[in-house]
Amino acid sequence: MRVLRAAGLALLGFWAGLMTAAAVMRHVVRSRGDAESDDVALVAIFDGIDLESRATAFRGGSMLAWFGGIKVDLRGATLAPDGAHLELHALNGGIKICVPAGWRVQSNLGAVLGGVDARAPEPEGVDAPTLTLDGFALFGGVAVTAAPVADGG
Repeated sequence: MRVLRAAGLALLGFWAGLMTAAAVMRHVVRSRGDAESDDVALVAIFDGIDLESRATAFRGGSMLAWFGGIKVDLRGATLAPDGAHLELHALNGGIKICVPAGWRVQSNLGAVLGGVDARAPEPEGVDAPTLTLDGFALFGGVAVTAAPVADGG
């Protein structure tokens, strides 16, 4: 019984420490970038971010969702000629990215007690722009979907 109680207290201490660290980091690390930015550094800690990008030469950046969520729609963005690279980290949070149907997505994402779904259909053109994704999900998730560009009318 003592071992079980000690394990429970250790687990409770771990989660309390993780949440305290996230609360401190929320005030230290800030998001950078907006709908027109070619580079972004999005941080959602105990928060949510919803961004519809209209970048003219999107090069990528980073996204951190820690007890929070990030939703980015890149269908209005144009990829830089040499492609883009995004570093994604989801810790007890989630990241959802929607790309245009003509983009190629190369995923190097991993997950531990979480999930990753980055299966965008392969575009028909050989010279399709490429979005490279690196990072991981720990107790969280990353989803990448492809959809046609919505008409602005």
